[in-house]
Amino acid sequence: MEAVRPSAASITIRSQRQSYRMLQGVPMTFYSQKIASFVCLFYLVGGSSSRAADPTVAAKVISEAGAQQVLSAAEHEAEALHAPCAIAVVDTSGILVAFLKMDGVRAGSPDLAIGKARTSALLQRPSAETESGVNGGRPAFATSGLMTLRGGTPLMAGAEVVGAVGIASLDKDNDVKIAQAAAAAFASLSHGQPAAH
Repeated sequence: MEAVRPSAASITIRSQRQSYRMLQGVPMTFYSQKIASFVCLFYLVGGSSSRAADPTVAAKVISEAGAQQVLSAAEHEAEALHAPCAIAVVDTSGILVAFLKMDGVRAGSPDLAIGKARTSALLQRPSAETESGVNGGRPAFATSGLMTLRGGTPLMAGAEVVGAVGIASLDKDNDVKIAQAAAAAFASLSHGQPAAH
């Protein structure tokens, strides 16, 4: 058998590959590993934040202590108006945080107060706007499961809605007055200012 001799072209290609490997593998191995380690460390420590958005957001919601302050302010205003009512405070998702049913309210008032507060929190606006929308020819609000009666008002901490208060008394105008007074008292307390009575 005769030995097969490689051609000059295959020797050149093989020697180029070997010198490339030597350039990449032997003298640059140490530096390549250091650079790769630095790139991985940069990515893990903070470089990834510029590439991908945080999948969560921080949001303020009313606390139980804040909800109790709203109940107290609403009760104070209701007593001043001689307007017993049901008072509901919900968080931004419309979940009940605090509730008070004063003596002398109708049996349906608790459900109305909770519905008004929930509507106001979910839409981030007074429930009176939904009532006006229905009265103005937008009946879809009436079938959406939202309470389309005035008496719900968002609770603000600065420029952010953190919950809502809903009031149901015997008079819709008093509902609005009480809800607005409670919301104003909460807003002043959330800024660290004393509430005006």
